[in-house]
Amino acid sequence: MMDLLEIKKYLPHRYPFLLVDRVVELVENERIVVYKNISGNEEVFQGHFPHFPVFPGVLIVEAMAQACGILGFKSQDKTPDDGSVYLFAGIDNVRFKRQVIPGDRVYIEAKIVNVKRGIWKFDCTSTVDDQLVTSATIMCADRKVS
Repeated sequence: MMDLLEIKKYLPHRYPFLLVDRVVELVENERIVVYKNISGNEEVFQGHFPHFPVFPGVLIVEAMAQACGILGFKSQDKTPDDGSVYLFAGIDNVRFKRQVIPGDRVYIEAKIVNVKRGIWKFDCTSTVDDQLVTSATIMCADRKVS
């Protein structure tokens, strides 16, 4: 549904911190499904951990937040070029259930729970091979930048 070139229109992140490879489903004002391919060549594996490569949970959570940002921008029909950015505002109930290793494709689903005063709340899950990896409630703040 959205390839990397289109994703870059909705997220200000760039390599090596752009963590969404493709959007496969998007229902504006409702939900999004994206994926991140985990390659053994990713720089993070030089230090986490060289002899037992595990993709960091904090980066999975960041990928979830980036998916939320795309959904928020698309739902409001705007982009970062319009002078807005979605900032990570909080996380609740995060749980890690499975390790993510090179060769995995992590699917992330984010659903809008509510929006109040520019704070968006999302229920998010990530899976690999239909097995739950991470679940969390993520808050993002829609803010103007100058």
